[in-house]
Amino acid sequence: MKRKKSNDIKAKPAGPAMAPQTAKDDVEITALSLQRGKLSPAMEAYFAKCQEKLGFVPNVLSAYAFDSAKLETFVGLYNDLMLAPSGLSKLEREMIAVAVSSQNRCYYCLTAHGAGVRQYSGNPLLGEHIVMNYRVARLNKRQRAMLDFAVKLTASPGSVEEGDRERLRRA
Repeated sequence: MKRKKSNDIKAKPAGPAMAPQTAKDDVEITALSLQRGKLSPAMEAYFAKCQEKLGFVPNVLSAYAFDSAKLETFVGLYNDLMLAPSGLSKLEREMIAVAVSSQNRCYYCLTAHGAGVRQYSGNPLLGEHIVMNYRVARLNKRQRAMLDFAVKLTASPGSVEEGDRERLRRA
């Protein structure tokens, strides 16, 4: 078998780099063909803040942007759950979102909230452990009880009893 010399190899023609091939569903954010509606000044500012802080507008917001009322309702609910004053830290809220998203098998939410856990905890492994199986993560007693309750409430809400709530209160 004859080996090629380095000068036998032909160079590829120069030209623009080929863009990676993507599937249609990797590009479109929803299966529906919805055009962005007119956003209120508050939502325009919210999108601008996302762009500034994150470098992009999350797809979940873009998906709601066809209807300003629906978008504002979603943003209000999200901000209330994730940012309003409560007994939970931002990290704990993100941890709950990841554990629940793991039960729901929501790839989008696992990705987004997993990033939140990594950011707020400063521990990349914690985010990955909670994404895969929160039971293997190094958690304190409060965090374990909080995630046990959230997962049970998600997986089998009809089985949640007063004892479950009491265990959560004690933790």
